[in-house]
Amino acid sequence: MARIDVWKVDSGLPTPAYEQIVDQTVAAIGTGRLVPGEKLPPVRALATQLGVAVNTVAKAYRQLEEEGHVETRGRGGTLVRAGHGPASASGRAAEALARAARDDGLELDEAVGLLRRSW
Repeated sequence: MARIDVWKVDSGLPTPAYEQIVDQTVAAIGTGRLVPGEKLPPVRALATQLGVAVNTVAKAYRQLEEEGHVETRGRGGTLVRAGHGPASASGRAAEALARAARDDGLELDEAVGLLRRSW
């Protein structure tokens, strides 16, 4: 199971707690700190550790699953997915979009909006 020290919620930031959890999880997957097949902490355990509501962690886990970073197996827990990494065509295109969006001064939400319009 993943170490809980992967996550830290800073209530002083304007970013909602669930987004901080999502961002930290995605970053940990990207750096290899969380690896495919690794089990994330149960929602209640992580919520207690971070001092946030259970629904906050549940919302983060739902978003992570919708984005394809994790999969939930009911009582089997939530696991990091082996996904479309940088070696795949989709991964390379995503990296190119991210670079171009940053170069254009876009925020993540705006880049996601571009992708949604193109979908």
